[in-house]
Amino acid sequence: MQTLRTPDERFADLPDFPFEPNYAEIAAIPGDPEAGTLRVHYLDEGPRDAAPVLLMHGEPSWSFLYRHMIPTLVAAGHRVVAPDLVGFGRSDKPAETTDYTYARHVAWMSELLFGHLDLPDITFFGQDWGGLVGLRLVASAPGRYARVVVGNTGLPVGDGNLSEAFLNWQKFSRESPVFPIGGIVNGGCATDLSPEVIAGYDAPFPDDSYKAGARIFPSLVPSQPDDPASADNAAAWEVLEQFRKPWLCAFSDLDAVTKGGEGPFIRRVPGAEGQPHTTIVGGGHFLQEDKGPELAEVIARFIDQTA
Repeated sequence: MQTLRTPDERFADLPDFPFEPNYAEIAAIPGDPEAGTLRVHYLDEGPRDAAPVLLMHGEPSWSFLYRHMIPTLVAAGHRVVAPDLVGFGRSDKPAETTDYTYARHVAWMSELLFGHLDLPDITFFGQDWGGLVGLRLVASAPGRYARVVVGNTGLPVGDGNLSEAFLNWQKFSRESPVFPIGGIVNGGCATDLSPEVIAGYDAPFPDDSYKAGARIFPSLVPSQPDDPASADNAAAWEVLEQFRKPWLCAFSDLDAVTKGGEGPFIRRVPGAEGQPHTTIVGGGHFLQEDKGPELAEVIARFIDQTA
């Protein structure tokens, strides 16, 4: 597997991002020790002896997305862990789109979060692919989690219920000759990002050769029943339908891609019953950018209410 590593100088002087990098080496191909390793990056802020809040980003962002939430959660006394998915941020980037599968993303993060960091008593928040990967991890090890918060995400099984907006996004990511990462994030926000912040989202990708993971991610979302990940997601749903720990939905009101996506969680997950599900008003798809401190306060309050 050929991999690319973004030079460190690309991450110098990012706005509102004073956090120190942390790295772990994980198996490049799960189950194949001969395939070498990948270096995966994560942020780890706050007291190490506190129960962790796990923040997982999606497509095509990285842990930079959480820079306005981490201080609020740390100030509330929490440890905050925010990994960069393989192919994003400071994590290594396999060079071919065929190097990436849904199952590999789950295995890569499982090795980091459970194998390397051995996180217990997790409060999870996931958005976009952070939810698609993270909820598979919840289902694989529900005993590690104290509670779950989800926003602007889902766990599709290929039943054809993807929005038209998402199907258009799949097509664009495959076919567009230009794939402007920072501009894509900006387009998914309700507010206009500054040039410096847009550059922060572009930072992990010096040129198009680094974007294989970002290009292929939308096409890995199960859209047909025979998708390679459909059966695994359906099996994960069977676990989540027995999950009785506190579960909160905090979707935003201005996201066409995941509009109504909280419904299946509220209907099917027992732990979601009676919880103070909230709508983040004024948030686009990347609600962490539009309403980061407010979302962090929602998570911190939910932890206090369900401690």
